[in-house]
Amino acid sequence: MRHHAKLAARSLLALTAATALLVPLAACGSDDTSSAGTDDAATGEESATLTVLAAASLTDVFEEAKEVYEDANPGTTLEFSFAGSQELVAQVEQGAPADVLVTADTPTMDGVADETAVDPVVIARNALTIVTPPDNPAGVAALADLADPDLRLVLAAPEVPAGRYGRQILEAQGVEATPDSEEPNVRAVLGKVQLGEADAGLVYVTDATAAGDGVATVEIPEDQNVTAEYPAAPLADSAHPEAAADFVAWLSSAEAQALLTGAGFQAP
Repeated sequence: MRHHAKLAARSLLALTAATALLVPLAACGSDDTSSAGTDDAATGEESATLTVLAAASLTDVFEEAKEVYEDANPGTTLEFSFAGSQELVAQVEQGAPADVLVTADTPTMDGVADETAVDPVVIARNALTIVTPPDNPAGVAALADLADPDLRLVLAAPEVPAGRYGRQILEAQGVEATPDSEEPNVRAVLGKVQLGEADAGLVYVTDATAAGDGVATVEIPEDQNVTAEYPAAPLADSAHPEAAADFVAWLSSAEAQALLTGAGFQAP
């Protein structure tokens, strides 16, 4: 009997020891499974933060587009850098990290053709208009009035698309206008007029629309105006090439086009 009792005791001891050894192993296995599940959850949907270099005249509509796009693409965050198109191209040429480029004219985009992943696509068009302070103190009524030497005129600099377009319009109509100030982007032109620091300026129709009652507008007849094109392209050095291409493609979608035309842009 004693012999049997000793055997039973030894068996019980062995079983207890084996169980003690298995518990840590089971725990390790459980941790591994849990980590794999977390990793899968984390990588199940690729996340990307896209830096979009965009012409200053797109500021308002792109801020609106950001909310719409991010809601529909929860894995993607859009970060915009707005400036004159010539400044954006300079950033690309200097190797600034970015994913998408949208300029306000085709020649500027063509200048960095080697930096784009695919051929640019025009996503919108625009036209220019004359803006004055709300009370139009100088009584500007037509392009010819911009030649008045007493008029405080502000234009975008010649290397800025809006500045180049504006000078093209004035030259075609034989209007010899000398600006009192040349600004680095079209929004700076708008700001000068809104602050009453200028009697008139040439900006895009969409800028005047965004300013609302902050400015008055004098329409430029269609046959005297120019059409600005807005090409967009993913950049070749993008850290997220697929996400960048998706965003550029979305800019041509019905949803994005509704936002753009709602802001006063013309269809491409």
